[in-house]
Amino acid sequence: MNINPKEIRLHVLAQSKRAHVGHIGCALSVAEILSVIYGTVLRVESPRDPRRDRFAMSKGHAALTLYSVFRVMGWISQEQLDTFCGNDTMLGVHPERLLPGVDFCTGSLGMGLGFAAGAALASRLEGADRRAFALLSDAECNEGSVWEAAMFAAHHKLANLTAVIDLNGQQAFGYTRDVLAAENLAERWSAFGWAVHTVDGHDPTALRRVFAALDYKQDKPHLVLARTTFGKGVSFMENQIKWHYWPMSDDEYQQAVAEVTAAGGGA
Repeated sequence: MNINPKEIRLHVLAQSKRAHVGHIGCALSVAEILSVIYGTVLRVESPRDPRRDRFAMSKGHAALTLYSVFRVMGWISQEQLDTFCGNDTMLGVHPERLLPGVDFCTGSLGMGLGFAAGAALASRLEGADRRAFALLSDAECNEGSVWEAAMFAAHHKLANLTAVIDLNGQQAFGYTRDVLAAENLAERWSAFGWAVHTVDGHDPTALRRVFAALDYKQDKPHLVLARTTFGKGVSFMENQIKWHYWPMSDDEYQQAVAEVTAAGGGA
């Protein structure tokens, strides 16, 4: 399925504005990544198919991008998407398994890779061909639990496991280089026994090429290091820390929609 990242960004902006919530910049930075993962990579005929590949949205604060993908895929209705962050909704600020399509509850950072590693090992023990994927933020690599899971996956040679890092260089209260430097993540993950692949996280063609080339039967788990821009597509949000948590005003929303709508490119 061809999923247009522009459509995803417009959903993110609309729902962020309607619910008057933040986490906008980090949601915009993964539009291409999730569009490719769900449009091309994951083998999922339906959200409840037990044979489906598993996906952990480890950077759970960007769940709105995931919901927007579900909307484009027809897994949820527009009416359901419009309940985002409302009372009695299944679409919370962080994803929960109440919603079909969400395999793991996430939000406490550093947990998603462990979930995905367990799913990959379970697939092997069952003799199944399911694969497992996790999308992490670069700031999650500050968490010791990430490296514990990384060691576990390498030890068990989980080639059916792929982690994707959204390398946008920012976190809630600062740039990652200032909070806890992570400039050499490729070398670190390689040293932990992972096969590392670096890509432009806003280039759908390059992303599809990287995923298509992964060997899920080799002896190493995979890391896709996706270089991205925080707030991608909205000029006044790009690389600005405050858009991790600030909501938009009416004027800011109109400008953001205009910029995303006018932008070229697609899936």
